[in-house]
Amino acid sequence: MAKPPTRTYSRYSQEAVRLLGALLRAARIEKRMGTQTLAERAGISRDLLYRIEKGDPRCQIGVVFELAAILGVPLFEPELGALQKRRRELEDRLTLLPKAVHAPPDGVKDDF
Repeated sequence: MAKPPTRTYSRYSQEAVRLLGALLRAARIEKRMGTQTLAERAGISRDLLYRIEKGDPRCQIGVVFELAAILGVPLFEPELGALQKRRRELEDRLTLLPKAVHAPPDGVKDDF
């Protein structure tokens, strides 16, 4: 069985994931919540929680978002209503944009 190719991440992405992991760890400690308790509430293993807190970029984003919700770490907007409003605004904007983006055909001269 072939091993999947190793995924590389930009330094920016790596730093952002580490920051998010540290934010989650700090919130967990500030709330005096043990790793086992948080892992059980989120329905994940302690090993996965450790990986998230250490900034492993291969962890599922949905799990990371759920941990943030449990711990009260705001990612976009602090309140659900504001988050929903922002999503609706973005969906309205997306309706004005093309449904698909295609690369221009080779040989197109657009340097007027």
